[in-house]
Amino acid sequence: MSYTLLKGEFVIRYPDLPRQGPEPDGDTIKFRPDTPALVEGLPRPTGTPPQINARGISTRLEAIDALETHFGDTHQELAGANAARDELLRLLGFTSVVFFPEMSNKIKSADQDTIRGHVLSNGIDGNGRLIAFAYAGEHPGTDGSAVFLDEETVDRSVNANLLKTGLAFPAFYATLPASLRVHLAGTSRAARADQAGIWPRSTGHPDATAKIADLAALQQLAIWPKLFRRLVPYLASGRPTLDGFDAWLREDPVNRDDQLFLLDKGEYGNMHDIVRTAGHEIQLTAWPEDFIISPDPAPPGAPVRPRPAAIGDVLILAALPDPAGADRGHERVTLLNTMAATVDLTRWAILDAAGGRHTLTGTLGGGDVLQVTLGSAVRLGNKGDTLVLADGSGALVDQVAYKPDEVLSGRTICFGR
Repeated sequence: MSYTLLKGEFVIRYPDLPRQGPEPDGDTIKFRPDTPALVEGLPRPTGTPPQINARGISTRLEAIDALETHFGDTHQELAGANAARDELLRLLGFTSVVFFPEMSNKIKSADQDTIRGHVLSNGIDGNGRLIAFAYAGEHPGTDGSAVFLDEETVDRSVNANLLKTGLAFPAFYATLPASLRVHLAGTSRAARADQAGIWPRSTGHPDATAKIADLAALQQLAIWPKLFRRLVPYLASGRPTLDGFDAWLREDPVNRDDQLFLLDKGEYGNMHDIVRTAGHEIQLTAWPEDFIISPDPAPPGAPVRPRPAAIGDVLILAALPDPAGADRGHERVTLLNTMAATVDLTRWAILDAAGGRHTLTGTLGGGDVLQVTLGSAVRLGNKGDTLVLADGSGALVDQVAYKPDEVLSGRTICFGR
């Protein structure tokens, strides 16, 4: 599957506001893209727009879930949570990171407040965060270009390295391509078999029942973070045991009882289908790599894809209606993408005044120019013509016209855009 390449820098501290700066943890870090407009072009499965500003956007690492260093006023086992966070920072190249003693998630100092890197993203999550695979250093590709993400490339990501070292649990959403999910599931299983990272201390899974007397006890455990995030509000409400947890989950199928696809059964279920409770005990009945989590559904009417092209996003820059020699197969139209984001030209078309239609394919990078050689379906009139560029839905994107006296053999007409 193709992911969008975003170049930029990872940000862990605001020099002007260090006490109000980012709070990186084992699966989330701030990223400031070189071209912020590219983020607006990403899919948003839950309908939530990206929460981006001049300082960047919070970036959630795809396919992993690290122990929480902070979740509201709570946290998980801090030894494992901090180990994942520190390894993420190290893998990205940050050194000498010191946290405020009284604000343990805010960075007091570091050798670098920002560091160059890149991410490969395929969307925005329900909290407006960028979902991505993160990498240190530069990428040779063009900013905003489509990059095919294969197993080898995934293995170089920070995400995969945290799974490999056992410092993060898997968390596979439906937006993750199946081939990558299968590959990363193998990475996670190998780490668990080797008892790497947090796995020797993990609990609440098919091989170990977690005993949780109260919220304070929960914060000492290394359990699947998504389950932890469900247990926190349940226990904070004062319920004495976990016997009501199943019913509590079912009360809210969107925010609590996540829809899952259970791989062993080949059918859909919900969070309550993989959780067993009794008194003060709880455990998952399936390993996290054995089910797929569905993103929260988008509210009615909320767009889940980038906005369609607007008039002027792509311009007809020039046309060659009368090439030297034979016209057919040699007439050309030149397009310019005026936006920063890459445009998917699938099902777009160039039309002439006679109703001819030349269908486009592929993509056009931000700021790039594309020269299109027309087939026989569109014939540029040597006595003047009108050209229309339409997007995949048929909506007008651009329109130009030229007159007979502008047509000269072998000369390209520029439309002065």
